[in-house]
Amino acid sequence: MHPCRVLFICTGNSARSILSEATLNYLGKGRFEACSAGSKPTGQVNPYALEELATARIPVEGLSSKSWDRFVGEQAPALDIVITVCDSAASEPCPVLFGDFVRTHWGLPDPAAATGSAEVVQKAFHKAHRLITDRIMAFLQLPVETMDREELKRTLDGIGALKADRAEDAA
Repeated sequence: MHPCRVLFICTGNSARSILSEATLNYLGKGRFEACSAGSKPTGQVNPYALEELATARIPVEGLSSKSWDRFVGEQAPALDIVITVCDSAASEPCPVLFGDFVRTHWGLPDPAAATGSAEVVQKAFHKAHRLITDRIMAFLQLPVETMDREELKRTLDGIGALKADRAEDAA
């Protein structure tokens, strides 16, 4: 399982899944191969997501809002882990993708739904990215190459339960 292929899915594939994809690819440095998709992609990456990544000095080249259709069927690339990042607490429907991979949920509020001044929206994106980064840092500590599927699923579910303590402080 090297590199470990991870797909982040949400509805619009413009913010949370994009932030997750870029952050894991950057921090995972070849150990992981991350991509993202949406069940109803917006067709464009949210500019605030790009700004947040640039501020964190994470490369944004090649990021795009795309459909999860490219990850289903016989021609689809093999995946090891699929992580949904929608906010089921806000009654946002989470996409469901079927296949032979470990599934987990790392829900968080959609910063693209933030309203108000540019500063308010930027803070929402920063808060979301802090939580994503905290979860990815915990993920990177795992010996995924040697974990069995059940242990990996349990551990990833636990990471998804991490709250945004540092993100709250940063907002």
